[in-house]
Amino acid sequence: MQLLREHPRSGEYRNFIDGRFVDLQENSLDVANPATLEVIARVPESGARVVDEAVQAAKKAQPAWEKLPAIERARHLRTIAAKVRENAEALARLITLEQGKILPLALVEVNFTADYIDYMAEWARRIEGEVLTSDRAGESIFLLRKPIGVTAGILPWNFPFFLIARKLAPALVTGNTIVIKPSEETPLNAFAFAELVAETDLPAGVFNLVGGTGAKTGAELAGHKDVGLVSFTGSVETGKKIMQTAASNLTRINLELGGKAPAIVLADANLDLAAKAIYDSRVINTGQVCNCAERVYVHSSVAGPFLDRITRLMRETRYGDPLAEQDLHMGPLINRAGLDKVSAAVEGARAAGGEVVTGGKQATGRRGYHYEPTVVVNCRADMEIMRKEVFGPVLPIQTVSSLEEAVELSNDSDYGLTSSIFTNDLNSAMRACRDLRFGETYVNREHFEAMQGFHAGRRKSGIGGADGKHGLYEYTETHAIYLQHG
Repeated sequence: MQLLREHPRSGEYRNFIDGRFVDLQENSLDVANPATLEVIARVPESGARVVDEAVQAAKKAQPAWEKLPAIERARHLRTIAAKVRENAEALARLITLEQGKILPLALVEVNFTADYIDYMAEWARRIEGEVLTSDRAGESIFLLRKPIGVTAGILPWNFPFFLIARKLAPALVTGNTIVIKPSEETPLNAFAFAELVAETDLPAGVFNLVGGTGAKTGAELAGHKDVGLVSFTGSVETGKKIMQTAASNLTRINLELGGKAPAIVLADANLDLAAKAIYDSRVINTGQVCNCAERVYVHSSVAGPFLDRITRLMRETRYGDPLAEQDLHMGPLINRAGLDKVSAAVEGARAAGGEVVTGGKQATGRRGYHYEPTVVVNCRADMEIMRKEVFGPVLPIQTVSSLEEAVELSNDSDYGLTSSIFTNDLNSAMRACRDLRFGETYVNREHFEAMQGFHAGRRKSGIGGADGKHGLYEYTETHAIYLQHG
């Protein structure tokens, strides 16, 4: 498999439809390395005709795929997972090249992807229906779970390889087929994944891949009448557009959108643990993670020592070009728009009375979209930096006088994906878990979900969820059967 091609700009990246690479496309898009700004490849931009080809291939393949025993579908998934592991190093370098995350994190992403595919394959023997009690004599009621049909996965750029698995694996093991559209920012890893699939015996049409922009290709996919479920991970604004587009066909949607995760640090917290966990949750992937800590509420009695610890960690962060430098904590932001957004958030906080104690500007003397790790104090609830998602290595901090105040401020948000609390008091931890209105709460640890959990947000953080049993069942619909048998 030729993952890193000798002439990446010669147009050899092609859509994968009905089990083969095809030349169907309407235009091409540049893909750049965000650490160096170098254009590294061109990929297809797909329009309505190409999307329809992919959806029709998935539709044609789906009935036979559904009839396969689930354990056979799982075998195909395990074969793909093995291919991913065999090519882990090359895949990780490709992800780092186009997305900018540090190489160790990219390798974690690749191996976690393989593990996730295997985990979902294990559900082949665990998909369950129900037998219900009837009011009638001689009648049995069965509730079965069946595949939806053709599903669509529209991917983000921050964990682009893992999100293939998060959408593909539950879809396939439950008997659906899928069309994937990767982010136009980071499509190369998805085309590499298609090369791996092409080396397996997965039936043609079960997995299809089309490149392109969200505004064009994504919209065509979300609005296609033969797509039964659209699963999207990305921004709130794009999620709204997908909802509107899918509504024309009453297509089911599954949306994981933005986050503004609060981290609460109480007076009795282990401050070393809290600072390190929040730091890890802030600089991971250069802060470009929807579930990482986006704002801190620290009790006033420990604000000084906590600030000393978190500022030191942020100040000591090593960043740069992940393929050219060793032992980095983070790489660049994804693009100019991301850099400008982070810069605007910090400048807005300054103008509103916030104090930058470290960082606070674009890194100088470097090519690429690098921003200094930043801590902003004297923040207030009415500041945009405490309310809007920053998606960068910036940590705003506000002091509070009680757990109740911290919870109230945490819940006063358009978002509701993840949250965390740091305390050594069990009662405080349980009160926070009871009162925080978020899909996830982490106690005395960093923000990072488990594949067997359920990653789901509230409010503008999304609709539906992923992972575990509940994420698997998002890709099924129920069929009630009333059997009168005398």
